[in-house]
Amino acid sequence: MDNKSKNNVIELNSTIQSPTVPNAFDMTDEDKIAKIAKHFRAIMETLGLDLSDDSLKETPKRVAKMYVSEIFSGLNPKNKPEVTLFKNNYGYNQMLVEKNISVYSMCEHHFVPIIGRAHVAYMANGKVIGLSKIHRIVKYFSQRPQVQERLTRQIMENLKQTLNIDDVAVVIDARHMCVECRGVEDVTSNTITSAISGQFQKDSTRSEFMRFIGM
Repeated sequence: MDNKSKNNVIELNSTIQSPTVPNAFDMTDEDKIAKIAKHFRAIMETLGLDLSDDSLKETPKRVAKMYVSEIFSGLNPKNKPEVTLFKNNYGYNQMLVEKNISVYSMCEHHFVPIIGRAHVAYMANGKVIGLSKIHRIVKYFSQRPQVQERLTRQIMENLKQTLNIDDVAVVIDARHMCVECRGVEDVTSNTITSAISGQFQKDSTRSEFMRFIGM
């Protein structure tokens, strides 16, 4: 593992660590794709599917590539986004809110989608962060098997660490396909989680944030 990857592992361990094994990143992505494709092929065959069919024969490889390179790519610290910070030359010291950030994640209990929106706020201090980087941080922590409570805290703790501030708030409002398409099959419910710290723990600041995001 290169130094950048080692440093990123340390950073992740200092937040809310996703449950991975110590050697999770020893295998190359290509080897992971090949191994997952083999196992997924066995799953499909066990289900009785005919993998000689033109529509199905490439599915194991497609699924494996999707897992490693896309929807679970946030497991690998090498994919952690580079963050751009700027000097707060304009002296902005009020709340900055980036709301309605798309969240696409996967429930770690059933491996089905979590779909929703994240609302992120912080109080600017000596540095400000590029707005697109907030979206990339949300996406990075979303692209792994997740529970919504952990995801919410990971985003908050990462922003606190990145900006070296305490004043951060994160709210996620999401639908869980493990609730909608299986089990109770309830298509009307949403799950809302929040993680707040610093000034956002004050009633007035929290209320202002909630008003901005329409809650």
